[in-house]
Amino acid sequence: MAIGSTMYTFDVQLADTDRGAYDDYSLRVARHPSETDAYMLTRILAYGLEFAEGIAFGGSVSSTDEPAVLIHDLTGLVTAWIEVGAPDAERLHLATRRAERTVVYTHRDPAKVMAPWADKRIHRAEDVRVYSFDPGFIESAAPLIERRNTLTLTVTERVLYLDLNSTTLTTTVHEHEIV
Repeated sequence: MAIGSTMYTFDVQLADTDRGAYDDYSLRVARHPSETDAYMLTRILAYGLEFAEGIAFGGSVSSTDEPAVLIHDLTGLVTAWIEVGAPDAERLHLATRRAERTVVYTHRDPAKVMAPWADKRIHRAEDVRVYSFDPGFIESAAPLIERRNTLTLTVTERVLYLDLNSTTLTTTVHEHEIV
């Protein structure tokens, strides 16, 4: 018998002064057995850092049809394709053809994530943005996750203040371009 996903809840307060995004929302997040806490936390942070009308979690970890997070406009058109982790070049090529904007949030070393993309064909590669966090940030925050969570995300000048279940951590959100 296969092991099913584990459900987590997050009551989120978002204050992103860089984008003028302020909201309180609740997330029910299904964590697939093959998904790590670090990946799940990065997915939740990507959701908050990209929060906009029409945002939703995509398919499962193994889904090839959808990213971890996506944003649809009112017509159903995908306006933002948001990958988490270390997608391959072929997946980014597909993403840039399907959405106006393609973004990757990674909890890994961004240089190592981007290295396999060198000399690979990625449509509009110059428009893809890769975001990472300070080394050790995700590894420090992931063990704080419980089944029911209170999360506050405050962003000012690309500095992220994360309060997860009454523990506060800080990181810079680093932006990288594919060269």
